[in-house]
Amino acid sequence: MRDWFRNVYVAAVTVLHTLGVGLRWWFRTYDPKVKTFTERYEYPEFPLEVAPRFRGFHRYDLTSCIACERCARDCPAACISVSKERATGRKGFQVTSYTIDYGKCMFCGICTENCPVDCIFMGSSYDLSCYSRDGCIVDFTRLPVEVAWGRATLNPTAVAQSKTVAQAVHGGPGG
Repeated sequence: MRDWFRNVYVAAVTVLHTLGVGLRWWFRTYDPKVKTFTERYEYPEFPLEVAPRFRGFHRYDLTSCIACERCARDCPAACISVSKERATGRKGFQVTSYTIDYGKCMFCGICTENCPVDCIFMGSSYDLSCYSRDGCIVDFTRLPVEVAWGRATLNPTAVAQSKTVAQAVHGGPGG
């Protein structure tokens, strides 16, 4: 019984000592000029400023893609899938589906480095919030044309509305 009381006493002294050290450092380093995160960044009203080299959600130009699947082969996370079919009346392929699973993507940017026609690049948008993992899968061929071609930012509303489209919006380059 004596050992039990000694263990309780040692535990209480250890916790009080740890709290004392934490409070001491908090008073030493407290600066009233430094605001909290929510005071510095009013996120829903004002978006965060991103660095020039920030790697956000991809921008994809469907009109210049030649469907070589180089980005899908080079992706270390295997999150990109490209479906293509032979173009009728001309040589080459036409993209039927270009899907990126952002639940797997590491935002490493390797897919953008090896694209021979520079049709995919890293964007500056950082918010693609969704309630399910299905919302993380983005098919760029089913997005509105200005979003799919990289002229507008990728947003959760456009992705959610693209899931209801039965077929692709654009048939690919020249189509």
